[in-house]
Amino acid sequence: MRFNRRGGADRKPELNLASMIDATFLLLAFFIFTTGQGQNESKLSPNLRVEQGSEAKDDLEPQVLEVLRVDSKVVFRLGSSDMESREQLVQALEALPHEKGLFVRVYGGVEVASAATAIQSARDAGFEIVTYVPAK
Repeated sequence: MRFNRRGGADRKPELNLASMIDATFLLLAFFIFTTGQGQNESKLSPNLRVEQGSEAKDDLEPQVLEVLRVDSKVVFRLGSSDMESREQLVQALEALPHEKGLFVRVYGGVEVASAATAIQSARDAGFEIVTYVPAK
């Protein structure tokens, strides 16, 4: 910051505040314009249904197909049953309700081709909603 000392020692130094005022107005404009851009969370509608009986519990349980490597073989795990072939997988997936969708969880060490096989098998079994989820 540079103070101008003209006219002697008894005069007060002058301070130019134009750049600080510009920065303040730019920040103010930024916050005004960006505040209204996003959709308000209060306008979002929840996709949950409240039902009486056992159907409400079944509606919240996701259907998960796990793709993992066990003893150097790729295994497709659906619940407690393990499948190694694509035909067995499609047959098991056809028995599930299709309107809920399916999550495909792929663990580390599995080839991309095996993950694609699981997703394509779900599509072949009639699932329209298939979600890929990488395992942690």
